[in-house]
Amino acid sequence: MSKTALLFAGQGAQVVGMGKDLARQFASARAWFDRAQSTLGYDLGAVCFHGPEAELTRTENAQPAVFLLGWVAFQLLKERMPALEFQAAAGLSLGEFTALTAAGAMSFEDGLRLVRQRGRFMQEACEATHGGMAAVTGLDEAATREVCRQAGVVLANLNCPGQLVISGPAENLARACELAKAKGARRAVPLPVAGAYHSPLMAGAQPRLQAELANVALAPPAVIVLANVTALPHEGPEAIRGRLVEQVTSSVLWERSMRWLLDQGFTRFVELGPGTALRGFMKRMAQDARLLNVSDVPSLEATVQALGQQAGR
Repeated sequence: MSKTALLFAGQGAQVVGMGKDLARQFASARAWFDRAQSTLGYDLGAVCFHGPEAELTRTENAQPAVFLLGWVAFQLLKERMPALEFQAAAGLSLGEFTALTAAGAMSFEDGLRLVRQRGRFMQEACEATHGGMAAVTGLDEAATREVCRQAGVVLANLNCPGQLVISGPAENLARACELAKAKGARRAVPLPVAGAYHSPLMAGAQPRLQAELANVALAPPAVIVLANVTALPHEGPEAIRGRLVEQVTSSVLWERSMRWLLDQGFTRFVELGPGTALRGFMKRMAQDARLLNVSDVPSLEATVQALGQQAGR
């Protein structure tokens, strides 16, 4: 029997207009956007649907927006496929919160509020520091770690073979990109982000997130949920709190997380939320994996059809 994992998008996947067709076509989707507005006290759906882009890409809006669309996609898929079963979930950075919520570790309202606050704390940490991130392609992990050591930056995201992201002080990133190219990287380019996510420059956000998490009721996940910082399953509520705080300044071990799932026999992966970046990463690791996604009405219909056909075999 095929083992299914749900994958939830992270910040950077957001795009103006996301979720608009889902809310237009499905009353249940509209209800979730309304519920988000009641929870947060402002119309996040309008920011998703209409932008402007500068408003959507603000960390304090982008994080809850990506969480919300991932959750809506998950709920619509369950609505259309009541017999849907999944045995694991994982999410990239903020997507880890969505994965935990989908696995029943926290309520929708608590998850949404947490990522809104996390986004605010990280935005403020960005404004208090002068950092950035850069994508490095075509260089292996060992060589990239050596670049980081020499330049005074850190390895922030290990997404898939040949696709890494470094993070740190802005003045050090330029040096790191030069060193990466000298070592044979195909590309080493700064990313359009507000600051140095998943680096020590985000440390100011950690105690504030820890305080928020202390007030949230957590339960053991009903299915496996992988932690970004260990690439291993989350354990009990207290361990979850610790890992989520640690994640703010730690590397996202996405490739290792996906390889853990592949080693456990997972063959079907459904990406939920805007974009298809996680599908792209998985293609670099397992070309024979069955990859589906839900981000809008056409992709929802295609995924429902594909899952129905597979169930009928």
